[in-house]
Amino acid sequence: MRIGMMADLYKPHISGITTYITLNKTHLEKMGHDVFVFTFGDENYVDEETNVIRSPGLPLLDTGYYINLNYNTKARHLLYTMQVVHVHHPFLSGSLALRYCRPRGIPILFTNHTRYDLYAHAYLPILGEFITETSMATYLPVFCRLCDLVIAPSAGMRDVLIKFGVDAPIDVVPNGLNIRPFRQVPEKMDRSQFGFNPQDVLLIYVGRLGPEKNLSFLLRSFAGAAKAYDHIGLILVGDGPERDNLQDQVRYMKIDNRVCFTGMIPYEQMPGYLCMADAFVTASVTEVHPFTVIEAMAAGLPVLGIQSPGVGDTVEDGVTGFIAEEEDLATFTARMVRLVTDHQQRQEMGQRAQQAAENYAIERTTQMMLERYQAVIQKSSGRKNVFRAALRRLLDMWNF
Repeated sequence: MRIGMMADLYKPHISGITTYITLNKTHLEKMGHDVFVFTFGDENYVDEETNVIRSPGLPLLDTGYYINLNYNTKARHLLYTMQVVHVHHPFLSGSLALRYCRPRGIPILFTNHTRYDLYAHAYLPILGEFITETSMATYLPVFCRLCDLVIAPSAGMRDVLIKFGVDAPIDVVPNGLNIRPFRQVPEKMDRSQFGFNPQDVLLIYVGRLGPEKNLSFLLRSFAGAAKAYDHIGLILVGDGPERDNLQDQVRYMKIDNRVCFTGMIPYEQMPGYLCMADAFVTASVTEVHPFTVIEAMAAGLPVLGIQSPGVGDTVEDGVTGFIAEEEDLATFTARMVRLVTDHQQRQEMGQRAQQAAENYAIERTTQMMLERYQAVIQKSSGRKNVFRAALRRLLDMWNF
């Protein structure tokens, strides 16, 4: 099968979407399929993987995005040979899929990975005023009706799409990951190099240190728990635009001897960091399908989070972790204290979390997606006709 992944941006930019595309591309290729990534960026960038097709674009400030309303000729003609295309951003890539693929009868799947109405204000302020709930409710329903299948990574994201007025059929297919490195027992990182003792209850957060992650709230909650219990610590793995502000907050609250910022680490070291900790914590309410939460569960860590699409779909309250029903500091802190003090329950929840992570194994989720590809291809082949074939030849003649 020839599969085209269409994304507004790809490597070297790192995000949950680029990780998803890379994981699925790799696994589909192992299964014998040909997978191509169509994106924008520096055409001189040397990719470590094959079949990444870049068209030039205008850089959008320093966001990593490149803007263009067309693919170059090489990309277009290669795109026309795909049996199915999988769109991962609805605006630029989505509009190009409708323009290039729909007239040629190439079926289109769309996965809505992100709460664009929430993230745009944090990372694309130049566009934030245009990407609102109103604009999403105007654009998404129309775009989704023109796709052959809409995918939501979680039931919560499906509900968000329905809230925006999407009335096209929506399948829930979790974003998978390679959980094997997290299931194995890696060599743990030495706690002492981060200032923690073996008897400490160590909480860990992994992810971007950005405003949408609600880390200031997390630190305020930890400060409250740390005042009552002197044997707990917090390690924040990752980097981002909020790091300086968060470090200032930690110093102001006088918990800098209990909180450690590691910065970015090589991904292959992540299992060792997670296995060093006792529980995973996050206060983000903007996740759609939280990879880091699933990785932590696969490593045997219970999770503390806030009820929201993504985290609330992944963590079962009282079973694989604790979920605060709302973004309330007292409630969240009480759950954190319980996680810290009840050692037996914490260990039991960690064991159940590791079992639940099996649902997100890349082998399982890629097979689920492959079945969707095959279904839309079969459905599409039944509606092709002579007129469509003639139109396709005419469009190709004009290099459209």
